[in-house]
Amino acid sequence: MVSSLGEIFRLHGQDYLDRFGDTMPARQRSVLKLLSACQSGELGRVLWHCDSCNRPHQTPRSCGDRHCPTCQSSKNDQWQAEQVERLLEVPYFFVTFTLPMQLRPFVRSHQRACYKAFFDAASASLKKLARDPRHLGASQLGFTAILHTWGRDLTYNPHLHVIVPGGGLSDDGSEWLSSRVDFLVPVKALSRIFRAKFRDAMKRVGLFDQIDPAVWGKNFVTDSEAVGDGRTTLRYLSRYVFRVAISNSRILSCENGRVRFRWQKSGTRRWRVMELDALEFIRRFLQHVLPSGLQKVRHYGFLSPNSRVSLNDVRKLMSDASAADEVDEAIELPSATEIPPQRMDSPSCPHCGGRLRVVEIIFRRTSFQDSG
Repeated sequence: MVSSLGEIFRLHGQDYLDRFGDTMPARQRSVLKLLSACQSGELGRVLWHCDSCNRPHQTPRSCGDRHCPTCQSSKNDQWQAEQVERLLEVPYFFVTFTLPMQLRPFVRSHQRACYKAFFDAASASLKKLARDPRHLGASQLGFTAILHTWGRDLTYNPHLHVIVPGGGLSDDGSEWLSSRVDFLVPVKALSRIFRAKFRDAMKRVGLFDQIDPAVWGKNFVTDSEAVGDGRTTLRYLSRYVFRVAISNSRILSCENGRVRFRWQKSGTRRWRVMELDALEFIRRFLQHVLPSGLQKVRHYGFLSPNSRVSLNDVRKLMSDASAADEVDEAIELPSATEIPPQRMDSPSCPHCGGRLRVVEIIFRRTSFQDSG
């Protein structure tokens, strides 16, 4: 029984290309072909050796594409552990930015420009309100933003998740200014500023006149939630950094041109089953393929790799602030050792269970390989 994305693409991908290939973005065609070829032998093979029982083995090469559920499944733990090491001993906030439903088809057709505008407008909005002395009065925040484009039923719903430590740096960078434990910035003002900055970004790139004017009367909904020390939120976000629109474990079957998969309606824990025509299933998946080279995770301010202020500098300023002692009593920072270790990528020997060692990788080049 067919139960993986690659198998579905191998069965129905060519039909999809025959029907829609001339109008598909090149990146979507590349992803469809790569995922079809993943672990099929078409991309080459990997030669292994088991040092425990001294037997050779070989496996088909994986595609390595960031949209492949098979290739991305083992990377979450490592990212989560790295981010936990960067946590500060302050309260954290989980901020979400969304776009109105009426704007989503336009964004889907202009992804590169609109995703950039999405990140730019969200980050500028947070920074603007953080500088306001009525809220925080900080000239520099540090935060991480993650783009997420799908709903649980594979529909297109682009939004940004942002995790923000509660505080920032003063104008001259010599002082740490703490937020309240339960409040970062007012969301109604954040929504209005975000909408205005996204609109301005569309004007700068020459797309404003192509958007229905009624869109600008809609709410660009934002939300801000206090999330304690940030650890639980990082665990939640790590699933979106490397997860793709659907995992193989949710696919139940693909028979007679129909795909059945499990999904959960937002706000419930009950699993439901959805059945789609195979070509519609492929269409829904491919609409979440990101433009080549686009960064879906971005770090800002003192969390940016290009920041002039190191995290050690920030921690020293925090230790000098009297408010830091009060926060320390309420928030316990988890140790990075509490995060589960990253799973090993190398497979186990099917004969003795020992760890296999790569001996050689035999490549088979194709015309559609693109790791963007």
